[in-house]
Amino acid sequence: MSASASQRETRYLQGPAGRLRLTLDHPDDAPCGVVLVGHPQPLLGGSPRHPVPHSLARVLRDAGWLVVRPSFRGVDDSEGEHGAGEGEEQDTLLMITALREEYPRLPLALVGFSFGAYVFARAATRLEARQPVDGLVLMGLPVGQVPDGRYYQPQPIPDNALLLHGENDERAPLTDLLQWVRPRQRPVVVFAGTDHFFKGCLPRAAAMVVGHLAAIAVR
Repeated sequence: MSASASQRETRYLQGPAGRLRLTLDHPDDAPCGVVLVGHPQPLLGGSPRHPVPHSLARVLRDAGWLVVRPSFRGVDDSEGEHGAGEGEEQDTLLMITALREEYPRLPLALVGFSFGAYVFARAATRLEARQPVDGLVLMGLPVGQVPDGRYYQPQPIPDNALLLHGENDERAPLTDLLQWVRPRQRPVVVFAGTDHFFKGCLPRAAAMVVGHLAAIAVR
């Protein structure tokens, strides 16, 4: 992986199932950290260009973060087939290793939305015992059986995770998430009256993400 002076850059990384595309958004000045932003379900058209990850990337870049948006398997020109979260977890761990090697002095955070939140929850859980990520935000995290028939294995979410959810989330129901976190008394920030895509309040949600990660940013 090599650096570029341009504000937006496309890189490729060789993964277990083939080549992976990464879109990097560089801040104007030296980055305060590196953040991976994960996109929604590829089988439903999710990609790094979806309004939620695209908006998050812009706000985080403006806040000084080097933003990396991976195209999960089979999306854009990333090779391989959809891995139902398991394959994408492997790819994410590989990305984290490569980014830590290139930017060893910068904190590394994960911000996942929808399917991206599920993938990043898996990756963060896997790393928790040996080299945990510095920051973790999960937006619209699907838990268990969701209305479209897919099943997302509940994850033992690391304690440093910020959970953001829409009250009327029709794709990853809030009740399922609350049932999962209730025994652990985990806080969940609920945006009243909004849906899975944080309609009408995405800028406020993005600002909360930036505020949460500010505690780990290098200044």
